[in-house]
Amino acid sequence: MWDYTEKVKEHFLNPRNVGEVENPDGVGEVGSLACGDALKLTFKLDEESRIEDVKFQTFGCASAIASSSALTELIKGKTLEEAENITNKDIADYLGGLPDEKMHCSVMGKEALEAAIENYRTGETVTHQMEGNVVCTCFGITDTEIEDVVRENNLETVEQVTNYCKAGGGCGGCTGEIERIIQQVSGEKKEPREQQSKRPKNLTNIQKIQLIQEIINEQVRPSLKADGGDLDLIDVVGDDVIVAFRGMCANCKMAELTLTDVVQAKLREYVSEDINVYENK
Repeated sequence: MWDYTEKVKEHFLNPRNVGEVENPDGVGEVGSLACGDALKLTFKLDEESRIEDVKFQTFGCASAIASSSALTELIKGKTLEEAENITNKDIADYLGGLPDEKMHCSVMGKEALEAAIENYRTGETVTHQMEGNVVCTCFGITDTEIEDVVRENNLETVEQVTNYCKAGGGCGGCTGEIERIIQQVSGEKKEPREQQSKRPKNLTNIQKIQLIQEIINEQVRPSLKADGGDLDLIDVVGDDVIVAFRGMCANCKMAELTLTDVVQAKLREYVSEDINVYENK
């Protein structure tokens, strides 16, 4: 027996806005009976382009019905731009939470809304199209869909992904690929934070010059010396850094590339993104 909140029970036993809007402006269909859940969402706009009427038809469990009902209540009266900002987490929060194993029901509601809005804008009545390559053949879930739920909900495990979109909940043959996608998305989020943490803020001029010299000594000079070259810091004027190549680097045809792609890139990464590096000639 799932531990449902009172609000989930209420929307399941007394769902709002059930049915199909007559002459709808937008129609969205997601899921399939073969996978156990299916949802059709229809809406109509008023003269101010706000969602005047919205209805749903769903085949699924109590969470699917409650999530669909909650979605219609959340978007009624909103513009399409406002409705687009509603996430599956908003649906779950509106219901006071959903069991982890049923979070995919809120995701289905969000996808149905996206499909209906796309239908309104394109003028074509089509079912929600899958994007990407199928990863979970048991439930027909693509890599794009998995990436989206991982990114939007900060998921970290295969079990969480299964809860949100069913991927991995069948034969389990796709768990390795799901883990790879999780790591890929995690890397996308981690990199900007690391780069921000590398660049200290509010440096004095002396601190800035000292840090530039430190980065040159630790991040640039070793690789240059390995090839018989070297680099000296000549001056720092605001965000302009003047350096001089020594040894083999002084007459190297690749010096200009080294200046921008190595020296300048490292200083922008660790000191300030506004730094420009020039060679003293």
